[in-house]
Amino acid sequence: MRLRELRRARHITQLKLALDLHMSQNTISRYESGEREPGISELIKLADYFHVSVDYLLERTDCPEMNR
Repeated sequence: MRLRELRRARHITQLKLALDLHMSQNTISRYESGEREPGISELIKLADYFHVSVDYLLERTDCPEMNR
């Protein structure tokens, strides 16, 4: 998952992301390390937050544009 890459490119800490999305910093850390996988609703929140598609977030495409 591209979460760490997206977060770092925007200079956002794990804590800020967690607070913005009403999650814990530990959850974000586990997503980034691959220790835990986000559910569908969390994937949508993350994709919306970074303005990318879920497929881009999951590395299924290299095209970040969202199709709505």
